[in-house]
Amino acid sequence: MPVALVTGSSRGIGAAIAERFAADGYDVAVNYHTSEAAAEETADRVRDHGQAAVVVGADVSDADDASRLVETTVDELGGLDHVVNNAGIDQHVYTEDLSPEDFDRVMDVNVNSAFCVTKAALPHLRESDADPTPSVTNVSSILAYTGAPIEVHYAGSKGALLSLTKSHARDFAPAVRVNAVAPGHVETDMTSDRTEAEKQEELAGIPMDYFGAPADIADAVAYLRDARFVTGETLNVNGGELMR
Repeated sequence: MPVALVTGSSRGIGAAIAERFAADGYDVAVNYHTSEAAAEETADRVRDHGQAAVVVGADVSDADDASRLVETTVDELGGLDHVVNNAGIDQHVYTEDLSPEDFDRVMDVNVNSAFCVTKAALPHLRESDADPTPSVTNVSSILAYTGAPIEVHYAGSKGALLSLTKSHARDFAPAVRVNAVAPGHVETDMTSDRTEAEKQEELAGIPMDYFGAPADIADAVAYLRDARFVTGETLNVNGGELMR
């Protein structure tokens, strides 16, 4: 049975990706940092699809924890064929109020984690006989292109993730494909604090006239997982808000 590891998959986009992989016949390693109960719920939904699941708590920005996560996945599920680097945190603060510690923490979780998990997973991905070839998918953001006045560290981290994606794609080809998705406005816990006025303002800029759902991003990740001739690319999933 093919195996996928999805970081930050206790809820939101990560949980939707984990469930989509399970629906497509994958055993799934569900990763969390603080939300163990939610991660167990994600694992239960994976099992509802008849697939095996393992729940692993780990701070994926820490190299040792990332390595332990990968090794546990391989030991418990028998291998590793696809990795989705979804773990991320956000914070709304202007630059003049942003501490170096907060800047570093967002970079650690959003960028360093992708590096640490991918590096730990690479030997196993190279050994995979997945068809099409094994892959890594990084979850970025529309803010990688547009920037954000009160999320400079978040936007910067997501931009760095796109560069990391291209570099890893060149480094690992042809054995392992590496791509990214860049979601636009998606309804998750991370975006639930917006006022109704803010939502209407954002909606006015989306030609499709609705906010995305986590399942929309999971669809894009599934496409990249199966797209055998696509590597080093970013799939923008934003309802037409930003057309490139």
